[in-house]
Amino acid sequence: MTDGAAGHRKPVRRYNSPRRAEQAAATRAEVLKAARELFVRNGYAATTVADIARAARVAVDTVYATVGRKPALLREVLESAISGTDHAVPASDRDYVARIRAAGSARDKLALYAGAIVRIQSRLAPVYLAIRDAAATDPDSAVLWAEINDRRAANMRDFAADLRATGELRRDLSDDEVADIVWGMNGAEYWVLMVDDRGWSHQRFGEFLADAWARLLLANP
Repeated sequence: MTDGAAGHRKPVRRYNSPRRAEQAAATRAEVLKAARELFVRNGYAATTVADIARAARVAVDTVYATVGRKPALLREVLESAISGTDHAVPASDRDYVARIRAAGSARDKLALYAGAIVRIQSRLAPVYLAIRDAAATDPDSAVLWAEINDRRAANMRDFAADLRATGELRRDLSDDEVADIVWGMNGAEYWVLMVDDRGWSHQRFGEFLADAWARLLLANP
């Protein structure tokens, strides 16, 4: 009897609804938006998953299902701020990186990167500084802070090597020194000082970065 019943059972049909996928993506976006706002405003330690769920108007289990636990939320908020999308994008796959590598001159590469920094820091700086502050007391934040700084350092060394390949960099600066100079000026802290504290426009900041880097780094600025 059992075998006979099983033999007549209809195969399970998997149904993938585009609308359901869109709803899931929208829910995830709302969760990340709520997490970002609360982490920046209240700090990572003071924000609970329940707070995020309430702000996103979903259940706590939905937060866990769509993104994950609190450390995963922090990581995804950071990656979204860097990429400008709802997911992480490796540096090598970002559009502006491809344009920089295709540029023929060091000056053009610097100008393209300065423009990218303006677009990135306008959304990243508050998140980045929130993670920096949380890293002082929270182990998960400290791990993420160290990881993102290591990634930044590696990316800056790659950028310095790309600039060096043009033959236009000063010979008295090593690639590590070039990377450190760019690192120091492309950070969220410098953005906040000049844009938020001193009131510079985004355009002015971007133009200043491109000009300052050219003057500091190029043999014939």
